[in-house]
Amino acid sequence: MFHKYCSSISLFMYFVLVGLATTLLMVQGQVTTRVGFYSRTCPRAELIVKQTVEAHFNSNPSIAPGLLRMHFHDCFVQGCDASVLLNGANTEKTAGPNLGLRGWEVINDAKTKLETACPGVVSCADILALAARDSVVLTKGFSWNVPTGRRDGKVSLASETSNLPGFRDSVDVQKAKFQALGLNTQDLVTLVGGHTIGTSACQFFRYRLNNFTTTGNGADPTINPLFLSQLQSLCPQNGDAARRVDLDAGSGNRFDATFFRNLQNGRGILESDQKLWTDASTKSFVQRFLGVRGLQALNFNLEFGRSMVKMSNIGIKSATNGEIRRICSAIN
Repeated sequence: MFHKYCSSISLFMYFVLVGLATTLLMVQGQVTTRVGFYSRTCPRAELIVKQTVEAHFNSNPSIAPGLLRMHFHDCFVQGCDASVLLNGANTEKTAGPNLGLRGWEVINDAKTKLETACPGVVSCADILALAARDSVVLTKGFSWNVPTGRRDGKVSLASETSNLPGFRDSVDVQKAKFQALGLNTQDLVTLVGGHTIGTSACQFFRYRLNNFTTTGNGADPTINPLFLSQLQSLCPQNGDAARRVDLDAGSGNRFDATFFRNLQNGRGILESDQKLWTDASTKSFVQRFLGVRGLQALNFNLEFGRSMVKMSNIGIKSATNGEIRRICSAIN
């Protein structure tokens, strides 16, 4: 009788452990990626993406900040699942914050080549993550190992793009949006540092140049006076709202820490960027990237890679709510 009871218990525990292991694997499948995920199933995957990005970059360098921004916008809505790539009415792609995204053709080109080499293996979400890294490297930033193994999402809603940080957001609002996704204040400052490459249209900041306040010259007082006159010349009140201006004045094509030096000197383009210097909770990280004496220095390029890996693991889809799309702009 004892042995029969023990056998029953053993059998019961066996099924409990199997069930627990299965549950753990399912949870792990939802949140875990790893470096070299395609080493056996598609060994040339990362090289194919790299070569594709490089080819497009050589003919149009603005692709680099475009791809970096696209990955960022993807991860902040529904997680890093390539939902930003989906076509259709009221998808993320149609929302205001995403209308200026660039680089769709690069992702599609890479996907076409990967489907030829390894049909149905590499996700569009992974292509985005790899392309973002490759874009940083092409603009003289440091490389990092990109964990892969993401699946592509099946949901894309324009209404959810309110999660994206906005150019008028206060630091508190920015921190709340990042914290909601498991990113801390250092991650916020680091990832915003991605604005070291790329441009902004005048329409997103020229409100700072005139009639911003009712005192002084009417401009945002955090703008360096000499820089203000330059911006007013580039973006006059009744001028071309679509004109592009470097987000990192003087170094807009190189991935480096001069973006933070510009914030220190009142030369931030976007209001939300400049606030990183005027708010004490974020200023200290800007200072650490600048190597200010008395603070523990941070290497921007190294920290950027770490924060990118952290961000790129937001909302990883499982086999039940994700797939490997055959075409990046449409679910299977």
